[in-house]
Amino acid sequence: MNLLLSKRSIISALRAVFSSFIILLYWYPAISQSSLPDNFCISADEMQLFDRVNSLRGDYNKNVIQLSSSLSYVAKIHTEDLFENHPDTSICGLSSWSDKGNWKPCCYNAYVLDEDCMWDKPKELTSYPYRGYELVTYFEDNFTVDSVLNIWSGTKEVLDMILAQGNYSAKKWVCMGVGIHKNYVSLWFGQRADQARQPKVCDSTNYQLVAQDSTESVEGYFYLIYGSFEDINDAKEALRRVKKSNFPDADILVKDGLNRIYLGKYNHLKAAMFAKQNLPYSYKEAWILRD
Repeated sequence: MNLLLSKRSIISALRAVFSSFIILLYWYPAISQSSLPDNFCISADEMQLFDRVNSLRGDYNKNVIQLSSSLSYVAKIHTEDLFENHPDTSICGLSSWSDKGNWKPCCYNAYVLDEDCMWDKPKELTSYPYRGYELVTYFEDNFTVDSVLNIWSGTKEVLDMILAQGNYSAKKWVCMGVGIHKNYVSLWFGQRADQARQPKVCDSTNYQLVAQDSTESVEGYFYLIYGSFEDINDAKEALRRVKKSNFPDADILVKDGLNRIYLGKYNHLKAAMFAKQNLPYSYKEAWILRD
């Protein structure tokens, strides 16, 4: 009987050790997740693209998406990897990752789908514990935020992804990250909120100084757009309300067949970005248009 009890004790001990081992294995991915660099920020162009994507969604009565630091970091890392290491060669598509970084490499193609390799990149690189879904594009020539939006909004599959419709109708985007590097532009979408702090715009503390002191000349202006109307009378009524809300410089910009209400116009993008960051909460959906 003592021998039997000893065997049971040994088995129980082994089970406890095995269970602990399983728990450690289960939690290992969470331990391996990393925090964002303290100095991580997004560029003014990336912020503008984020605003324009949300504006595009608003045109289709879709909800505003949260700006995600984690997904923006993944987007930035991926565009840099694409430009510097070119994993998108041969049969490997733009969603591929090279073996030159602290992540799992993968060749993403239509023949051997490894979707988890792409979906799990936010979990590999940040503390965001959920899947992410990427829209990434390569541009041969110089491009602007406007040209990016024109191409995306004119491509059904891309527009469906941005709006979470068609093949993406089962998705509900809650947050989004943006990354631009050289010829590559990347958006990442998530279905859960990002608990990381909102990313700062690089050098945002200098916006007002740049706006006051810069003498650099540019062609055109940067408009802080609040709303667009087809009917000029509706636009004039909206303008009247905006001016009463302490925006004396607000006016109407007629562009692309629409009457757009702008809260202010600026010579430099950084000045417009600074103004946008200081808008009241009720004007948070305003976006920047260059003309």
